[in-house]
This record gives sequence, C-alpha cells and structure tokens, in this order.
Amino acid sequence: MTTEIDWDHPTDPRPGSWQLDHVKQYVGSNGAEGHYWNGTRTLLLTTVGRVSGNPVRTPLIYGEDNGRYLLVASKGGDPAHPLWYRNLTENPEVRIQVGAEVLRGRARTATSEERAAYWPLMVKHWPSYDEYQTKTSREIPVVVIEPVGAAG
Repeated sequence: MTTEIDWDHPTDPRPGSWQLDHVKQYVGSNGAEGHYWNGTRTLLLTTVGRVSGNPVRTPLIYGEDNGRYLLVASKGGDPAHPLWYRNLTENPEVRIQVGAEVLRGRARTATSEERAAYWPLMVKHWPSYDEYQTKTSREIPVVVIEPVGAAG
C-alpha cells in the first residue's frame, strides 16, 4: 500500500535557524524575496524523508544547465552528506520552488564527467565550495534535478 505524499505541507528547518527564516521569507513572498540571497540564487528543495516518509523542505544555492537544476551537497565540508542528499538518494522524486515556479523533478547524483564540468560552474555561484571540499575526505556530490512538470 502506497501512501500519498503531502507535498503542500513539508517539514521546514528547525525553529531559530537562518534556514527557517529564509524558507518563510521565500514562501511568504512567493519567491519574490529569498530567491536572491547573499549574491546568489536559491531554490527550495523538498525531498521525502527516508525515515519519516514525510516531505522535508530545504533552501539551497543552485545553478542551471540546459533546463536542469544543479545543487551541491556540501554541508559546509562536513564529513557526512547532508540529510536532504541522503533523502533523495533513497527517493529521487522531489519538488523545487524556483522563484514563484513550483516544479516536480527527479534528482540524481552527477556522473564523474558531469561533476567535473559542473563543479567550476557551482563554485562561480558560491566560491566557498572549493574550501568546503578541502575540509572533508568525501567527494562532495553535485546533484542534477531534471524537471518533469509543474507541481500541482
């Protein structure tokens, strides 16, 4: 028996975090505020929690390539992958909000060849990614989201 995912009521970041403030601003303004943040662009990624099965929303910096959205699973150079990345490796069905547009998508980890091409592109959006990579022994993944249609 499959349970329908309630994409319209995701769990947001923990109270008191800058991420929660960012999500509230983004959602409350329908992307008019929060899309541009600290000199770069952000989207809201909603994944399905691999333990809870509930949708979880996270603000992330993104890049674009031929209609695909690119994310970096850096977690600031932490030795462990971020939870959102671990979620989408279990269930690649995602929702993203880019400005006012909300899309359904399928997420995957970039191939080695794609990562080699996309990493410099993402470092242009957020130069600290190079520093984060030096802080960890794991290869920080680049995620590719292929839109599959409007959400709704």
